Amino acid sequence: MKAIPNTASAGITGFESPAAEYIQRPLSLDELLIAHPSSTFFGHASGESMRNVGIFDGDTLIIDRHVTAQNGDVVVANYNGEFVCKLIDTVRKRLLSANDEHQPLVIHEHDQFCIEGVVVSSIRCHRPSPLLTASI
Repeated sequence: MKAIPNTASAGITGFESPAAEYIQRPLSLDELLIAHPSSTFFGHASGESMRNVGIFDGDTLIIDRHVTAQNGDVVVANYNGEFVCKLIDTVRKRLLSANDEHQPLVIHEHDQFCIEGVVVSSIRCHRPSPLLTASI
């Protein structure tokens, strides 16, 4: 992704603006949102189980496999063959929803469980994006 440098200009003639030589640092959403490009992937949230942490149905999740999950992190995990997005309770070995309507999932020894990555950011599009809605 190429960043677009923004230059500031007062637009007033007759005297030099203090901002005439000010050039804002290029804005790169890649740099802002993705710390480890080779270990980052995107997913779509489905359902309302994480709404109390600001993740809603249809949001795009930025998931980093390089980050080690800590207690209380939002993670994407494979729980008995199903991908879930939940808060991890490493102390009690549970997956928690951020919605009181959903019960915690206890991780037992016989369960298939693997953390796929830590959700480091989420993006909510207010208009449909053809990149995100295109069928693969």
